[in-house]
Amino acid sequence: MDGLKSRSHVIVMGATNRPNSIDPALRRFGRFDREIDIGVLDEVGRLEVLRIHTKNMKLVEDVNLELISKDTHGYIVADLATLCTEAALHCIREKMDIIDLEDETIDTEILNSMAITNDHFKTALGTSNPSALRETVVEVPNVSWDKIKNRGWEGYSSKSHWN
Repeated sequence: MDGLKSRSHVIVMGATNRPNSIDPALRRFGRFDREIDIGVLDEVGRLEVLRIHTKNMKLVEDVNLELISKDTHGYIVADLATLCTEAALHCIREKMDIIDLEDETIDTEILNSMAITNDHFKTALGTSNPSALRETVVEVPNVSWDKIKNRGWEGYSSKSHWN
């Protein structure tokens, strides 16, 4: 950074998911001029993150983190952390009808009966989206063959003409 002595051993680091949104003046030589692209996790990396985020959670024995890591292509670390939290919240929501909210503590028997299942993860997967794929989402227009035909495409009224 400008104005610092070259031997002052100061390192300034920043992180962003949108490097092109940063003012170009900050990305010039002598400022934030080094960039390290960390990229998206692969299946092994996602599995490692899932293991870290679930290590203090009570999981049913048959919870298959390997399968979950395969189903989470495009998920970044924050997405996986959210996925684990959502799965735990689904587990808690199942027990809300037997938890007395007036008590300051939850009965030990209820706590011992709580365990996160594959179904909790499936439900959480259904409500979450991979951040790394947000920019690649394709919007499909609501167009039928009849609309195309009515716009002067009479010769192509059958799908077979496109094959």
